[in-house]
Amino acid sequence: RIPVHSFGQPIYFNHVLFNLKSKSCKVELQVKTSSRLEDMAFAVRTIFQRSTSATQKHLHLSLRQTSQHVRLSYKPSSLSSVRTQRIAVFTTSASTSSMEKVSFGPDGSIPGYEIGAKDAPAVIVLQEWWGVTDNVKDQASYLSSKGFRCLIPDLYKGKLGVDKEEAHHHMSNLDWPNALVEIGEAAKYLKSTGSPRVGATGFCMGGALSLAGSQASEDIACVAPFYGIPDPAIFNADKMQKPVQGHFGEKDAMEGFSDPAAAKALEAKLASAGCEHEIFIYPGVGHAFMNESPWPWKTFEEREAAMGFPAFDQKTQELAWSRLIDFMTKHLK
Repeated sequence: RIPVHSFGQPIYFNHVLFNLKSKSCKVELQVKTSSRLEDMAFAVRTIFQRSTSATQKHLHLSLRQTSQHVRLSYKPSSLSSVRTQRIAVFTTSASTSSMEKVSFGPDGSIPGYEIGAKDAPAVIVLQEWWGVTDNVKDQASYLSSKGFRCLIPDLYKGKLGVDKEEAHHHMSNLDWPNALVEIGEAAKYLKSTGSPRVGATGFCMGGALSLAGSQASEDIACVAPFYGIPDPAIFNADKMQKPVQGHFGEKDAMEGFSDPAAAKALEAKLASAGCEHEIFIYPGVGHAFMNESPWPWKTFEEREAAMGFPAFDQKTQELAWSRLIDFMTKHLK
């Protein structure tokens, strides 16, 4: 029984069975948590990819709604790669578990996560390149606690990147024009089901998509991107007419996408368009400064070594949240 932690609850590895002939491994886990099965699946995948050499393509999960047991099998490159150890994953706040999985669009095929009163003003919250992780769910949950209905469209359709190579692969394969259509459908869904007005925000890739998506959709009233600027092929800043509040880090080194020079260039174009806007560049922080968790790394030091992002700064995050909430309140309530 190897205890790990996810969603604030322990997960126990009851049995680890090796098949030497096929070099495969089957694992039975006892899970005591009220989290949704797809969230447990993500946690289990994360645990095994951190403790073995297994990759996403080697993992197969089978989850049963009627059982408290989760069975997972994978085929590592070598059985010696398995390590028995305690692994810290991530913790989900209680509010995140209250999210409802929904689908929308003309044929109901676009998945997403929703939280908040149906008649509240709504904010579309768009994912980072990792996918719909607990970080973005926590961000949507926090925003909903301030009186907003939030919807996270799952643009990767359930796929998640658990390392930067996989995340880059998912983002590179994303059909961006189609993603803008899906963001527009999210806005239509929110308005047709009770929300009087809709805004958008997003982080990293989601920040860029929020800008482009808000320009493309007549149903989105305002936008607040965090450290992400879209390609001019899908977003014309010179013609933007909706209120914009942008958030960027002084130490962001992602040139042309979210570095200070790119933020200042965006500000100049919005000014020339006569667009109501404000662009904030926060001192001492870099990309992903809104993330309280270093996931998929164990520590912020590991994240900085791998990505060059400075550690989390709570005061900066709180300031950015206050500005975002004031902005959404002004334009949506």
